[in-house]
Amino acid sequence: METGSHQIEFNSQEFLIKGVLHLPQKKHPPLVVGSHGLEGTKESAKQKVLSKLLVKNGIAFFRFDHRGCGQSQGNFIKDTSLEKRSIDFINAIKHILSLKKTSRDLAVFGSSMGGATCINVWDSLSKMDINLCGAVLCSAPAKSRTIENIPVDANDKRPALPLSFFKNNLLFNILDKAQHLSNVLIFHGDTDEVVPVSNAYNIYEQAKEPKQLIIHKNGDHQMTSKKDQAQFDIESIAWFLKCFT
Repeated sequence: METGSHQIEFNSQEFLIKGVLHLPQKKHPPLVVGSHGLEGTKESAKQKVLSKLLVKNGIAFFRFDHRGCGQSQGNFIKDTSLEKRSIDFINAIKHILSLKKTSRDLAVFGSSMGGATCINVWDSLSKMDINLCGAVLCSAPAKSRTIENIPVDANDKRPALPLSFFKNNLLFNILDKAQHLSNVLIFHGDTDEVVPVSNAYNIYEQAKEPKQLIIHKNGDHQMTSKKDQAQFDIESIAWFLKCFT
């Protein structure tokens, strides 16, 4: 029985994708796979916290860099779209399950665009030979046109983004796909300055029971409040444990 953290590589179309698989001291544990935000990586705070808390509770966790992000191959501007990230996510799940280190009981985690990715692939995952158990979503957009602060300025990770990048790559409305969700826990800040909280209410309304919506009062997009982070830690682990029982 393997335990601990393992560096993983796999191919998604023509891209080499890199991630880390965290295994608990349990034979064939259930599995959670995470999808990071638009400009995030597998090193995002929520994913690193989950990698520790899930393992402590007997659940495996896989976090990876989507194409064009972090250590994975690709160009952020050329290779980023919801559909491409959905392909990466499905390929990540297929690869980890092929290693036969976990059971086929699967739940998903997504933050911001990662949450949209989870919604977008849910129906496809439900048709695979797995037991799709649930999801935790944070600050997820269902309608990209509602996004209020488009990050076009250059930063230490990438050059400035042209508006055409968002028009060509990131226009989507996946609210109808949210009706396939079940066993979903949704977090969102009511003063989110990037993705309006209306997205959370709309996703929750569409999703099937069981479902839960946690709105953080005065909460921002990054969930910077220590109180909100603590609630995320407690409620997320409790939700995943319930999904796998």
